Amino acid sequence: MATIPAAPAVPAGAPIAQAPAERPSAPAAVPQRYLALDAYRGFIMFILVSGGFGLAALARKRPEFTWIAGQFDHKPWEWIAFWDLIQPAFMFMVGVAMPFALAIRKARGATSGQLFRHVAVRSLRLILMSQVLMSISAGRLHFQLINVLAQIGLTYFLCYLIMQLEFRWQAAIAAGLLIGHWALFVAFPGTEGPFMSKTTNIGAVIDTYLFGHINPGYWANLNFVTSTATTLFGVWTGRLLQSPRSNRYKMQVMAIAALACLALGFAIHPWNPIIKRICTTSFTIYSTGWVLLMLLAFFWIVEVKGYTRWTFPLLVIGANSIFIYSLEEVLHGWLNRAVGVFTFRFSFLGDFAPVPQACAVLLVMWWMCYWLYRRKIFFKL
Repeated sequence: MATIPAAPAVPAGAPIAQAPAERPSAPAAVPQRYLALDAYRGFIMFILVSGGFGLAALARKRPEFTWIAGQFDHKPWEWIAFWDLIQPAFMFMVGVAMPFALAIRKARGATSGQLFRHVAVRSLRLILMSQVLMSISAGRLHFQLINVLAQIGLTYFLCYLIMQLEFRWQAAIAAGLLIGHWALFVAFPGTEGPFMSKTTNIGAVIDTYLFGHINPGYWANLNFVTSTATTLFGVWTGRLLQSPRSNRYKMQVMAIAALACLALGFAIHPWNPIIKRICTTSFTIYSTGWVLLMLLAFFWIVEVKGYTRWTFPLLVIGANSIFIYSLEEVLHGWLNRAVGVFTFRFSFLGDFAPVPQACAVLLVMWWMCYWLYRRKIFFKL
């Protein structure tokens, strides 16, 4: 995953100062962060790099753990598991952070042109980094846009452009993306129907035409269309949190929006199935509901109740999300072997050995992030 821009909370009613035109602006004081957003980002990364906590290997030997292991793997096709929420959650948090990050740059004197160049260059870096990581993992040059970094790079740039419009036009574009994606699959159905054809749906056809093959797992590059709506939902949530409204009001709006998304996504599921691998409209809306509920829980616990000490391990990971994501993508196998030399892969625990082994690797990756955190070294794109 790409490092999400920091999401500081603007104090209620605090105006954003404009830099004088005749001289360079002095750096503005950085507003206090919403700790809940940083903790939520760290939580997403923690789950992402966990390797499923070794539960899949455990379930192969102990079938009674099949259900819980299934929650840490993508559904083969239709419906949704907890693991299917991780990418939408991260893309949503990219959107949440955008209003805060852009407001800080404006407060420090950035012009519209400078902001545009910053967003464009960052998007390009994300896409380029995704290709580098995919090629290293594949052991050969490998170009695709399905990688999470590439998808974020595309949606980040598109959402910045959409943010410049009035809200009614933003909402219209979001609706157009969701309805248009649905209509495209219906207009060009595969051999088994628009949503049940894994190799002949319009997304697979486009991938075959552009890249010469279908992605393993049937992931479609076209997913960025509906994922843009996910990131845009995050932008709107960020602007809500950025507003001077009370925490109670913000929580009420998030709760209503979450329930509405869950209800709508489930309601259209019979006609537009919930499928992560092609990021259907119903999946986009339904997953947004769950992502909002998770954010709501973090916001209530951290910002409202004030329970903050437990968040530190998550903050360490979230502060260097690009580092730990790259580490997991490229060196997870090596780390697993290296750690296994000293843990004996916990073979003395029998069938349960994969779980502590996966946790031990995760602990080593966390310690690397902590080492960087203590020295204030943060990798960003």
